[in-house]
Amino acid sequence: MLQLIRRVNDILLKGAGWGTVFFMAVMAIVIPYEVFGRCLLARMSTWSGEVSTFSLVWASMLGGAVGLRKGYQVGMTAALDALPPVVAKMVRGLGFIFMFIFLGVMIYYGASQTLANAAQRSPAMQIPMCYPYAALPVGFLLMLLVTIEDLLVFLGLGPAKEEQA
Repeated sequence: MLQLIRRVNDILLKGAGWGTVFFMAVMAIVIPYEVFGRCLLARMSTWSGEVSTFSLVWASMLGGAVGLRKGYQVGMTAALDALPPVVAKMVRGLGFIFMFIFLGVMIYYGASQTLANAAQRSPAMQIPMCYPYAALPVGFLLMLLVTIEDLLVFLGLGPAKEEQA
């Protein structure tokens, strides 16, 4: 089971990594263009603000999932290390419970908002607002899959990714 989830996560998070790079590149091009237009030409395109904002949302959500997999999140390892091993394991287990609740709620409400805003159009580009809103359930679903993988390792159902040869 762990191997299957790990393979699926590898594929999905590789795509998320490339998506993050893509959306960061879009911002790196559009924002200077916007500044150039505003400051030097005294004209700003109507679409550039939306493109950069929507790209930031997607890059943040996809990058958050990739960062979670790589362990870039802030941790309280000093506090856990100070606890007796049994208590530390209970606290980590409780952390998984809170994480699943949080991610489940975020996926639910993110999907709900995505569907609720499907008919709404963005003011400048006139694209359906479900596209930028979809970053939330997609990103949180990827984070949930990473958390499931971490939970299986925590439960001793397989080695941590670093321990694999």
